[in-house]
Amino acid sequence: MKRSLILVFIASLFVGKVNAQQEAMYSQYMFNTLAINPAYAGSRNITSATALYRSQWVGIDGAPETLTFTIDAPLNNKKIGLGLQVFSDKIGVTQNSGALLSYAYRIRMETGTLSFGLQAGYSQYRAALSSVPLNTYSSTDVAFNSDINKGLLNLGTGIYYNSDRFYIGLSAPQLLNNQLNNFTVTNDNVFRGQALHLFLASGYVFPLSEDFDLKPSVLIKGVKGAPIQADLNANLWIKQVFSIGMQYRTSADLAAMMEVQASPQLRLGYSYDRSTTKLVQFNSGSHEIMLRYEFGFEKGKTISPRYF
Repeated sequence: MKRSLILVFIASLFVGKVNAQQEAMYSQYMFNTLAINPAYAGSRNITSATALYRSQWVGIDGAPETLTFTIDAPLNNKKIGLGLQVFSDKIGVTQNSGALLSYAYRIRMETGTLSFGLQAGYSQYRAALSSVPLNTYSSTDVAFNSDINKGLLNLGTGIYYNSDRFYIGLSAPQLLNNQLNNFTVTNDNVFRGQALHLFLASGYVFPLSEDFDLKPSVLIKGVKGAPIQADLNANLWIKQVFSIGMQYRTSADLAAMMEVQASPQLRLGYSYDRSTTKLVQFNSGSHEIMLRYEFGFEKGKTISPRYF
C-alpha cells in the first residue's frame, strides 16, 4: 500500500498539472545556501565545503532522498567567489543527478558585501516510468510506455547581501524550462517541464548576552502552479558552540534542529521534520544531516564567528 501511494504521486507529476516544488528541499537551507543561490559563493571569505544528506518521509518506499556537496571560495582579494555543487535528488522512479558551477561578483560596501551570482551546469534526469504499476482497465498509457533518460542544461542567477549579523538573498536557480518527458502534448493540464522557482531568504543574529545569540531566519519559496511556501526558523546559539532551534514549514512540517561547532573548522548539523498533514500517518518523519569543513585557518589565530 505504501509503495502504491508514492508511485501514484510520482505518476501525477508526469500526467497531470504540477502543483508542487520541483527543486530539492532542505530544512538546513541557511547552512547550505549555495544550493539555492549562486551569489553566496565566497561569502564566508574562506574556502568552505558542505555535505548534506536528507531522507524525507522515512517509511514510505520511494520517498525523496537528496545528497548535495558544495565547495566555494573567494578569489582576487575577495572580489570574486567561485563555487561547485554536486547533487543527486531521487524520488520514486525518478532521479536527477548533476553538477553546477557558480560565479559571484562581490562588491564591498560600508557595512557588508553585495554579490551578484550566476550558475551553469548539467544534470542527467532518469525516470523508470515503465516500472510503475497502473491500476487501469483501459489501453496502455503512452505516458508510461518507455523510460526517460535525458541530459539537461541549467542556468541560474541570484543576488545576495550579507554583513556580520544579517543576510538577504533573492535567487532563481533554474531558469530553463527543460522538458522532462519524451512526448509532445497540447493540453495545458499536462506536465511539460521544469518550472521557474524563486527563493527569498533572510536572517539576522540578535545578541542576547555574552553567551547567547538568537538567529531567526526565513525562506520564502514560489513556483508557478503551487502556493507560496515559507520556512520560518529560530535558532539559539550558546557560547557560539552549540545551537538548538525550531522550524515551521507552512502547511507541511515542524522541525527540531541542532548544531555543534566541533572545532574552528568543523560544524555538524542535524534536523528532524514531522509532517503536519495527513501524510504523517504513512511516515516516521524526515532526517537531515549536515557537515561543514572550512580550510585555511592559521593555528592560534582567533577567527570571528561566521553565522551565515
